[in-house]
Amino acid sequence: MKTIYYNAQVYTGTLPLKEAFITQDGLFVFAGSNEEALLQQADETIDLNGAFVCAGLIDSHMHVLSYGNALVCAPLHEHTHSLADLIDCMKNTPPGRGGWILGRGWNQDFFSDADRMPNRWDLDRVSTVHPVCVTRACGHALSVNSMALELLGITADTPQVDGGEIVMENGQPNGIFFDNAMDLVSANIPGPSREEVKRMILSASHALNRYGITSCHSDDFCVFHDVPWQTVAEAFRELEESGELTVRVYEQSNFTTLEALRGFVESGHKTGIGTDMFRIGPLKMLGDGALGARTAYLTHPYADDPATRGLSVFTPEAFDQMIGYAHENGMQVAVHCIGDACLDLVLSSIEKAQAKQPRDDHRHGIVHCQITRPDQLDSIVKNHLHVYAQSIFLDYDIHIVRERVGEELASTSYSWKTLMNRGVTVSNGSDCPVEMPRALGGMQCAVTRSDLNGCEPYLPNEAFTVQEALDSFTKAGAYASFEEAKKGQIQPGMLADFVVLGQNPFEVEANQIKNIPVLSTWLGGKKVFEA
Repeated sequence: MKTIYYNAQVYTGTLPLKEAFITQDGLFVFAGSNEEALLQQADETIDLNGAFVCAGLIDSHMHVLSYGNALVCAPLHEHTHSLADLIDCMKNTPPGRGGWILGRGWNQDFFSDADRMPNRWDLDRVSTVHPVCVTRACGHALSVNSMALELLGITADTPQVDGGEIVMENGQPNGIFFDNAMDLVSANIPGPSREEVKRMILSASHALNRYGITSCHSDDFCVFHDVPWQTVAEAFRELEESGELTVRVYEQSNFTTLEALRGFVESGHKTGIGTDMFRIGPLKMLGDGALGARTAYLTHPYADDPATRGLSVFTPEAFDQMIGYAHENGMQVAVHCIGDACLDLVLSSIEKAQAKQPRDDHRHGIVHCQITRPDQLDSIVKNHLHVYAQSIFLDYDIHIVRERVGEELASTSYSWKTLMNRGVTVSNGSDCPVEMPRALGGMQCAVTRSDLNGCEPYLPNEAFTVQEALDSFTKAGAYASFEEAKKGQIQPGMLADFVVLGQNPFEVEANQIKNIPVLSTWLGGKKVFEA
């Protein structure tokens, strides 16, 4: 099937814009002028009526299965302007798996009626009969009710968890759990069946298509304690075989122990194994927590809470062992680092691994790369690391970063343009469901260095150009998965993944990029979404 698309504004990955392109058998075969395109024979000719077209958007760090799970939980991101609103929403949420009432998406910094996280006594107002669990938007904190604590057997005598915290109040658990301690809760919530996993993946994939996303780098293997990674991988592959999967997935393979990682690699899985629809990517490690929850691991205490420096999820030895093993066995590595102390540990482990066994073009990367010092930026450049940024985080973090870490450290953080100017490849994403996968909103934040409402810019010298922002969601994402010769641009021979937008981002006001409508999304030359 050969199709000509003409009368468009086509960003091929380079400027100036073209007018037309042609797809055939799932690939781009031409990009150029209307006249050149229409001289060719084709099975179909489509007039795009002046719309803007670019390669399909790539979210280079998110959680497809978690997003699908969030879509069947209470949508607390829509009910987080007050604690009372959160409670009312949960009261109207029916019990789900195992009788648990589940919600995700709250942020205590947005509460107008409380200056704290929800606790057990708040959630007792939702139910005293069913266990209740509400997860913070960042995914690094959750709260449960008293019924849940009783069910879990959590008491004042329960030992604390390495890399996490059971929060105590007046000597008793108050229902709030951080990072690794959250496993005590999630391990007791029944996981979904494989068919339910497939339905979650499908609902998330279709939602991503509505945002113009055709590819993602996704962390899915550690979502449910009683659902092994093999089941998740099989679910993706079955959806691919049935032709139902509408997003290409590069799996950021999350493992928490060296034993589990070794079993994965020895079973024949490592970076690059798979197909154009589902491919194994890097070892993914969750290094620390989140800035909003004050669990990101800092070198010095938090400026607004000197009692804590946050949490490191792994010991230095564990980082050395797992990163070293992955590196030696040909795996790419991508590590979540938000705090500067966590980044120190990860940079050290990568340097040790590379010193022991030098590898060209490893494309190891730092996920988030938020709180950074100048010496760490130097190390990222020196070690040829990739950076997985989330520009959309600026929408919230702008309002807390200075008070959390202090003015000096804030002045060298979120420095993605500085890294880009020094030769580092910076891709972009949403960390969905931490944020919704609003790629155009992420582009706007990258260009304006402001929140989506237009506040005073934060470090405006770190602003991307529109082209850099667009490339961070296309070309750079393809580079991060070793697929820059295969996708991310509208060029002959590349996969015919593209998105049609209602306005040209090069022409609209920067503070209006988020409002550009997605008209249609195409995967391999087939339409997977139409507005």
